[in-house]
Amino acid sequence: MKTLLSTIYLCLAASAVQAQNPIIRDQYTADPAARVFNNKVYLYPSHDILPPEGQRQDWFCMEDYHVFSSENLTDWTDHGVIVTQNKVPWVKPNSYSMWAPDCVERNGKYYFYFPSAPKDGRGFGIGVAIADRPEGPFVCEPEPIKGISGIDPCVLQASDGNAYIFWGPGRCAKLKPNMKELADDTPKEKVKWGDREFEMMGVNCLKGLPSRQAEGPFAFEYNGNYYLTYPYVREKTEVLAYAMSKNPMGPYEYKGLIMAEQPNGCWTNHHSIVNYKGQWYLFYHHNYFSPRDDKRRSACIEKLFFNADGTIQEVKQTMRGVGINKATEKIEIDRYSTASSDVTTALIDTINTFRGFQATLPAKGSWLCYADVDFNPIIDAYLVVNAKAGGNTEFCIREKNAKGKVIARVPMNVITQMGQFRRDQSGQWLTQTVNLEYVPKGVTDLCVTCEGDAEVSINWVQFKNRHSYFRSVAANAAATQPDANGFIRRWMLLEPIDYNVRSNTILTDSYMNENLTKTYFKGQFDDKKLPRDGEKVTATGIALAGGPKDTRMQMGPAQTKEVKQTLRWHAVESESYNVKVFRFAEAYGCQPYNSLFWGVTVIDCSEEMDGVRLAIGSNGASMWWLNGEQVLTLDGDRRMVEDDCVSQRLILKKGRNILRFALVNGPGLSDLCARFVDEQGKPVTNYEVTLFSK
Repeated sequence: MKTLLSTIYLCLAASAVQAQNPIIRDQYTADPAARVFNNKVYLYPSHDILPPEGQRQDWFCMEDYHVFSSENLTDWTDHGVIVTQNKVPWVKPNSYSMWAPDCVERNGKYYFYFPSAPKDGRGFGIGVAIADRPEGPFVCEPEPIKGISGIDPCVLQASDGNAYIFWGPGRCAKLKPNMKELADDTPKEKVKWGDREFEMMGVNCLKGLPSRQAEGPFAFEYNGNYYLTYPYVREKTEVLAYAMSKNPMGPYEYKGLIMAEQPNGCWTNHHSIVNYKGQWYLFYHHNYFSPRDDKRRSACIEKLFFNADGTIQEVKQTMRGVGINKATEKIEIDRYSTASSDVTTALIDTINTFRGFQATLPAKGSWLCYADVDFNPIIDAYLVVNAKAGGNTEFCIREKNAKGKVIARVPMNVITQMGQFRRDQSGQWLTQTVNLEYVPKGVTDLCVTCEGDAEVSINWVQFKNRHSYFRSVAANAAATQPDANGFIRRWMLLEPIDYNVRSNTILTDSYMNENLTKTYFKGQFDDKKLPRDGEKVTATGIALAGGPKDTRMQMGPAQTKEVKQTLRWHAVESESYNVKVFRFAEAYGCQPYNSLFWGVTVIDCSEEMDGVRLAIGSNGASMWWLNGEQVLTLDGDRRMVEDDCVSQRLILKKGRNILRFALVNGPGLSDLCARFVDEQGKPVTNYEVTLFSK
């Protein structure tokens, strides 16, 4: 088994990557209307929120609309609010009734249709907002569309050249070319509602079809057929059904279900259907993030397929959803494709539900598989996994299935690791870094298998290329200069030394002077024999004595002991101005917390430079030496800030200069930045950085 490092840090809500169902993970997104514009999918959902005080607490509550876009159906960009209730001229203030919308493009303009409660009158009106781009900004028309009273608009641009608007329980009317008014020849129909009889514009396309409490129609055209799809209550909750016609205004023939009732009894299920890059998709909603409240919904996606006669195959809901994940993305593997019958899923946090889900593998032999992960971006990677266990156990990440080739083995020892490393808020989730035993090629499935006797719960996995933050520097590499702002990016870094720090508050100036000037490895300050890439040293570290204990819970001083370590030097160049030594440790399977980092670089000057100053920032306390002389100390618990500390005037001599640092990291995400500045604080850049002497 390869080297293992376990590091623990705060597990945040998984909202950066929306690769699984639900697809939007930082807010509720119901009634998803998907459209393809400019080779992207744009999503126009309604926006469920928790009802404010004074509003009905057990009902739908929506005050605005966001728009999202994606090119791969896995990464979604939130373009922000496009329409909000109290900025629409005709909408009743604070009515919280911005229900299911739609958006279409015509002649270079984008028309966003939305229902809401009007200031004067009962029921709902349907308004129009217009923009030059699919993400807005949208400008609302001053009045709703005359003649329409209802909710849930959908606009079909048919092959006959006309645009048709559908709303409510399957009503349909033709629009004028301006897309803002009903056509002059729109028929009227007398409708009974209880004891009342009144006229409604348009035709009822669901007449004679199963349509109990029908709403939310979505119409589209495919292979010469018009499809009217809609939710209706078959028994107690909504199904998604459809009918077909040769005419956009019907009559329609009922064909069956697209999706059956929600498995957990969620009352509604609104939807849209779109073809993107040759594949049809069904967008729908479910209350994954609010399992006890079916008025707060979240958008999901599944693939949709047609039979040869044009009928639609029934779609089954999945947690996995659609899209191919890059292995370098954070993969919510708890939204698996298939699993053994004993695997269960649950929310990590029932209060902050947007933290996501966990999948629990209860015993040895339990497994789950996650489809379609692309390993093409992997060059030289390691695995990061967020998981917890009920005791000493192990799980594997395998290729394809439960008997597939082992990609990585992940031992779990919660009792030991909780005391040695930082943990998340729950006190249970561990984020572990593991070297790989095997790297798959192309797109494949991942399978998690429980290999021990204790249960394992898993949240997410991610494969990271070691050189995402650093580039390796060859011994014969040409010299480089600092960047345009003077920051030094090329360093020889030693894998971190164990250095248990109970608290960063002990890192005073006197403590640093006493402890960081000690000898931890041979050649520590030898300017005559500089380290080489790959060279090994034996270092003396400081670890907790007496077994795993959480020193933060002790009242007295922590008991420590010396430990011997074999560590390796690495010649690297940072991809950014701040040198992320935390990521350096993680990439090479070393402990980034409670660590002492050492670095050295060679600065070659063509002439002597007098009066320069060393300007440093570091997340963690650090000490700096130039040509063997201590020139700067950053003490205490601090965050990295450019030029946080500036030395006294220094001399960079002609020829070789050696700059060293030692950085102590307790619980933080340690990084640093270093440069030389002149008397006016401007960056000094007229020197070369080589790592190796000329």
